[in-house]
Order: sequence, then C-alpha cells, then structure tokens
Amino acid sequence: MDRVATGFGLLEAPVWVEGKGLLFADAEKGGVFCLDGRGNVSPVVEHRRGIGGMVRHENGGLVVSGRNVAFKGEARAPTLVLLDRNPSHDIVGFNDITTDPSGRIYAGALGFLPTESELSGIGGEGPTAPLFLIDLDGSVRVVQRGIKLTNGLGFSPDARTLYHADSGNRVVYAYHVREKGELSKGRPFAAIEQGLPDGIAVASDGSVWIAVAHGGRVLIFEPDGSLRSRIDFPLPMITSLCFGGPDLRDVYVVSGSEGTGRDDCGTIFRARSDVPGTVVYPARVQLPVSP
Repeated sequence: MDRVATGFGLLEAPVWVEGKGLLFADAEKGGVFCLDGRGNVSPVVEHRRGIGGMVRHENGGLVVSGRNVAFKGEARAPTLVLLDRNPSHDIVGFNDITTDPSGRIYAGALGFLPTESELSGIGGEGPTAPLFLIDLDGSVRVVQRGIKLTNGLGFSPDARTLYHADSGNRVVYAYHVREKGELSKGRPFAAIEQGLPDGIAVASDGSVWIAVAHGGRVLIFEPDGSLRSRIDFPLPMITSLCFGGPDLRDVYVVSGSEGTGRDDCGTIFRARSDVPGTVVYPARVQLPVSP
C-alpha cells in the first residue's frame, strides 16, 4: 500500500469518479475533496461535517449523508434534502449509503451519534435504527429494521445480494434483494471479532472487502463467507475503501486519526488488486424542487 495523501481528521466515503479522481470526505474537520491523478487535493464541498456516505448523482452532483441525506450540486447552490433526520423517532442522522443498478439509494440511519458514543451500542440493548430506500420518484420507505450501528453497504456483482455492516453487532449481514428493492431478512455473512466492520467494497469476482475500524486492517471474504486474506495497516482507524482507476483495479483505503494521539493522521492508501471492483452506479432519484 502506498500513502497517497495524509493530514486529515476522519476520512470516510471514498468514491471514484472517472475523469476526476477519488472523492472523499473528512467527517471530522468537514468538507469533500478530490484527489486527482497527479496527487493534488482540491475542495469540492466546503464545511459540511459528519459525512459517512457519498454517491454520485446522474446530473453531476453528489448525494451525501450526515445530519440528513442531501444533494449537493454546484458551489453556492442550495442543498436539497432527500431524507431528513427525525429525533422524535430515534433517527438522529445517517451514515453509509449506496445505490443499486437502477439508481435507487439505500441509506442507513443512526439511532445515536457514533462520534459521541461510538461504543455505547456495542453488545447491549442500545438504540437501533432502520435501513431506508429512496426510490426513483423520491419516495422513501423502510426496508430493514433493528440495525444497531449502521455502516458499509455494497452489492454483489449480480446485484442480487446487498451486504450491510452492523458495527453494533460486529456482523456483516447479507440481504437477498427482491423486486422493487425490497430486502429479505438479513443472514450473518461475516463476524468481526477484533475491531468493528466499517466500509465495504465488492470486487467483480464476488469477494467482499471489509474495512475494520479500531482493527487496522481490511479483511477479504469469499462469496461463501470464508476468509480469503487480510491486509494490515500502520493506523488503527481504517474506515472505508473503494475500487478506482481506469480499470477499477486501484484499491483506495481511507483512515481516521483515532488511536494515534494526533488529529491529523487521516490517510489515503492505494494498492493494485488482481481483480477489478464492481461499478457503483450513480443515483437517479428525483430531486426536490429548489427552495
């Protein structure tokens, strides 16, 4: 693994955009940035903090999570909220998001703020929150309930299985995807004993790559749930990853600073994979009318 950029707080939500480079968010210090092919980093979205998930929209903007799920377009354009938090129903924000081949958005809600009490929901009877689906017409519905601490989401190459990390239970679940985006009850796919399952990326051979926060590694699982291999890192807070590059064989892994004694160790690592990643499709959900 090569270090290609560092000096950030808590990096999340890496997204490869052909022709631009790697987009990523600093959830702690705020902002979305772009790392281009020459190693230059430039701001894309300023200030917004708490982004845990991000996908492209077909019109060229971005859909980001955090205190809500929202569309961010050109600079100075108004933010368009697709799904808002609802504290009275124990939904205080949103973490990872992903899209299916149709462009619908799956968004994991948070029942508590992990930046304030990340481990409080581990192993107890703490609050849970649902997984939402934002359909193409902008309508929203719940497709899974009872997630302790939602994290990474990723589809199998045939899009018939959705993988979903529940850090609160230290388990990655697999859902069978039914017609119109509905999901079966989750079955345990992989249990993480040391650290917490965080971001997920899926390769074209069906292998599932899981970032392990507080564990300093990425675990690679076969489609049947058996462990293929692991990649260790010099930083403990490995938060997420994605495939990129012209052939989708560059693996970008991002980290946070926690566990280093500093607040500027958030780093982007890059390596080459023997197999390419799967395509993460742009969102095609209808956008609300600008206020």
